[in-house]
Amino acid sequence: MAQPRLSPEAPLTKPRLSIVIPAFNEEARIRSTLDQVIAFLVSRPYTWEIVVADDGSTDATARLVSELADGRPELKLLRLPHRGKGWAVKHGMLAAVGEYRFLCDADLSMPIEQVERFLPPQVGEGTIVVGSREAPNSRRIGEPAHRHFMGRLYNRLVRLAAVPGISDTQCGFKCFPGEQASALFQRQRTNGFAFDVEILFLARRSGLKVTEIGIDWYFREESKVRPLLDSVVMTRDLIKIRWLHRRWRRG
Repeated sequence: MAQPRLSPEAPLTKPRLSIVIPAFNEEARIRSTLDQVIAFLVSRPYTWEIVVADDGSTDATARLVSELADGRPELKLLRLPHRGKGWAVKHGMLAAVGEYRFLCDADLSMPIEQVERFLPPQVGEGTIVVGSREAPNSRRIGEPAHRHFMGRLYNRLVRLAAVPGISDTQCGFKCFPGEQASALFQRQRTNGFAFDVEILFLARRSGLKVTEIGIDWYFREESKVRPLLDSVVMTRDLIKIRWLHRRWRRG
């Protein structure tokens, strides 16, 4: 298997914040997303990096990211063979070196300005923060009713089978303290969309603190999610997650 390649080289010192963006055939919007994220981050007082984990895109995604990264060492492109979103997220999180590592969907369906709500002092040190479309003060903008219904049905199954108490495991915006991210994502075995459930399942098994915050979330027509098919695959992966980690406990 080809080894992941990170370009440019990782910095010698840890940035305060890493933004990890998984991408597969995102040429239509990756430049706009990165422009918005960079424009926000350059205005902040802390150090940062962006890691785009390209999941074997067959379009111009990698080229566009590489061109934008030229002369900007904070932006890094991680080239991967195609294995799925969970695969890309895992390697992006492990390639990142920030004190905090923020998972950010390429469609930028949550305004990037809300990222600081996931960081201390807005939340406690050592807390995994899950962006939620169901928590108090959250807003879903433009989502079709059938998509919302299917998401809630799947989440009910997730809470019963793996992660009780988390109202929205599948939202693509989450923040992890760096050391916790390294430990959790090294254990990840799921390459598809159910990786969120596996990571939160492992976090709970490890006794880590997990909290949800309500976000503004905008439905994007270009989403790669296939509601019916992906729900079936993710349900299968729920069973797989419990089986893979059936003997593992904290300590």
